[in-house]
Amino acid sequence: QVQLVESGGGLVQAGGSLRLSCTASESIFRVNAMGWYRQTPVKQRELVAGISSGGSTHYVDSVKGRFTISRDNAKNTVYLQMNSLKPEDTAVYYCAAGFWVAPSIAPAYWGQGTQVTVSS
Repeated sequence: QVQLVESGGGLVQAGGSLRLSCTASESIFRVNAMGWYRQTPVKQRELVAGISSGGSTHYVDSVKGRFTISRDNAKNTVYLQMNSLKPEDTAVYYCAAGFWVAPSIAPAYWGQGTQVTVSS
């Protein structure tokens, strides 16, 4: 079973940057897509960014131009570079591994979540 371990969350001021990392316990070639979701107490979990094994990407409109998803298959790791952060980006961010269903992903495995807090 694939296990996903996230890191990189924290507290940052508005306008700042964070980079989230997610390392899979097994080769992510077994699943063909990786992604980052986020959830708040008042909003259901949403896909923030996804990336297929071929490098196709998908972003929710609210983060386009600010966030970048990338993957390093040699390290079994996917990254989410978050720039120009806004208070509304505050959420628990979850790494997911699953299947590419263009232009999104169908998650099969989840990480434990990492808190991102953006202060105004």
